[in-house]
Amino acid sequence: MTGEPETPRLLRALAGETLDRPPVWFMRQAGRSLPEYRELRTRASDFIAFCHNPEMAAEATLQPMRRFPLDAAIVFADILLIPRALGQEVWFEAGEGPRLGALPEIAALADQIDASTGRLADIGETLSRVRAELEPDRALIGFAGGPWTVATYMIEGRGSDRTAARTYAYQHPEKLDALLDVLVEATARYLVMQARAGAQALKIFESWAEGLAEDVFERIVVGPHARIVDKVRAAGVTVPFIGFPRGAGALVDSYAEGVPVEAVALDTQASAALGRRLQAQGKTIQGALDNLLLRAGGPALDARVDQLIEQWGAGPYIFNLGHGILPDTPIEHIARVVERVTGKRAKAFAA
Repeated sequence: MTGEPETPRLLRALAGETLDRPPVWFMRQAGRSLPEYRELRTRASDFIAFCHNPEMAAEATLQPMRRFPLDAAIVFADILLIPRALGQEVWFEAGEGPRLGALPEIAALADQIDASTGRLADIGETLSRVRAELEPDRALIGFAGGPWTVATYMIEGRGSDRTAARTYAYQHPEKLDALLDVLVEATARYLVMQARAGAQALKIFESWAEGLAEDVFERIVVGPHARIVDKVRAAGVTVPFIGFPRGAGALVDSYAEGVPVEAVALDTQASAALGRRLQAQGKTIQGALDNLLLRAGGPALDARVDQLIEQWGAGPYIFNLGHGILPDTPIEHIARVVERVTGKRAKAFAA
């Protein structure tokens, strides 16, 4: 025995290994579904202050790791910290979600790129705190929102069906491209900082990739993602990337071909054939359990967990959801899935 720590299972899967069982973690595993998070959240004045408090954010990141035998933690942060760091007003309305002020001039946003990473240094400190406490065989994931998804909030000022943002993409293509260029640069720098602070894998969440025509998808999703990865690599960062073009449907293949990520996260609609095709092309895949099924529980949940592992377990695969854990998901359902994947039970917590 060498005494060296075991390589985290997640990183082995991202390196293309087919394992005896897939690593498992969940999008939004840290947060609203956990009572200990809800108690912690009451100590911060608002959500943004919580994200920028490294002690609290590190605790939120570690809470699900203490409760469940998950293979990876993902830093507690939010995709809208970047527009705030670039100078756009961002706040969260209780029970309603994010709100953003008027979109600044693109030139004004570009002038703030250099300063933006420093304004996000708290997230780097959070990552460093988590990496120091997390067991060496459990991986730590950093992330950022995809430029198009972040741009939709910046343009519309809130979460929506993205109709106004998509119309903007057609009516003002030069302005949108300029905004995406700013976000690509700021995001790449942010992810470099996260990797240097301890993130061992990086994920790009393009949560609103659905409904786009193929040419538009190539221009505002594939191109910006590829540029982010290239910029991060040019900075000397070698940690693996997970790309998540949620809702892209038939365009996932072109995403996997055009973006040099090690893994592609799949949403709930992904077919067994799609996943196998991506694996055959050398990509690790992640997903695609329905978060509504996780909330519902029961025999159908057990059957779907088994089905996903059976259909994709012969290639590099990370068990996860097709979207984030819903706030009212019963903890026992999460524990049941994790035990079904890992063979390990969650720890008992007092009610």
